[in-house]
Amino acid sequence: MSLAALTREGVLAATAEFDRLGRRAFLRSTGFGPARAYFLDLGGRLYDSKAIVGYAHGVSAGTPLSPRDFSGGDETVARRLEALGFSVAFLPNPDWSRDEIILACDLVVANGWRQLAADDQRVHELSFLLQSTAIHPGRRNPDFRNLSGVALKTYNIVAPSSNGNRLDREVYDDFKADPIGMHAMADRIRELLLDPSIANPTHADPDVDDYEANEGGLALRAHFRRERDPKLRRKKIAEAEQRGLRIVCEACGFDFAKVYGARGAGYIECHHRVALSVSGQTTTRLADLALICSNCHRMIHRSRPWLSVEDLKSLISGGDHAGTGKASL
Repeated sequence: MSLAALTREGVLAATAEFDRLGRRAFLRSTGFGPARAYFLDLGGRLYDSKAIVGYAHGVSAGTPLSPRDFSGGDETVARRLEALGFSVAFLPNPDWSRDEIILACDLVVANGWRQLAADDQRVHELSFLLQSTAIHPGRRNPDFRNLSGVALKTYNIVAPSSNGNRLDREVYDDFKADPIGMHAMADRIRELLLDPSIANPTHADPDVDDYEANEGGLALRAHFRRERDPKLRRKKIAEAEQRGLRIVCEACGFDFAKVYGARGAGYIECHHRVALSVSGQTTTRLADLALICSNCHRMIHRSRPWLSVEDLKSLISGGDHAGTGKASL
């Protein structure tokens, strides 16, 4: 059915009815399910686009539309709304990250490796916790990590071969192999989600994005935040200088001063040998730190499990650049 008869006045009447009834009742009365990705954005409030258009068509042309009357997809509805001068937000629910799946799997383990129902208090608590902007910042779908979604994820984890994705399977296997370690990791993720400095970043972190934001970056973000402490870096460099050591990368030997002259003098990055995800909140000792170049730092964190400085040094020594001191270039 064509949407040519749809009017702006009809859409505004539909949003008014939506506001009067509330979302759940409006969807029930119109016969539509929740929108998956496209939402009418009116004054900052989100409305399920197809349900709004279906109701608005009845106001505009005298014939309301049901879900089966739509021959075009959500994009067709979005284009018609935009043609009438409305804004449409595209807000698909993001895939579950590794951090989120660890929390859901921790519930499954605590429940005897059984799925949990949407009305379970533990599902309520996890749904509330995941509303943090830590893992998925920015504006989200109104159904983002709702009770039904969290309960469904616990089912997918219980039956990973038929319903889950790769990360579901990986986390499931990790819990089977090391339940104590994975439970400790879940506790650490919950702790970080409740930490305002970690859970509500003021800007995107390119390092976390580059490494593994899609698989789980809360502990990584906390780890980088600790490594970036300028006071610790200065103290570590000063300690090395007092011991008569050159300020060079402990993994590959790269010397910023040798390559960049005065601009590179005294510059090096600091790396915590023990990840914050393992150590938790601790008082950092200078012995816990390693001085490494930027490229080696990235190679250490590039994929899980993270390499130790010694592992990376061995990797470099066996490569084509062994002994050149230029492995990080």
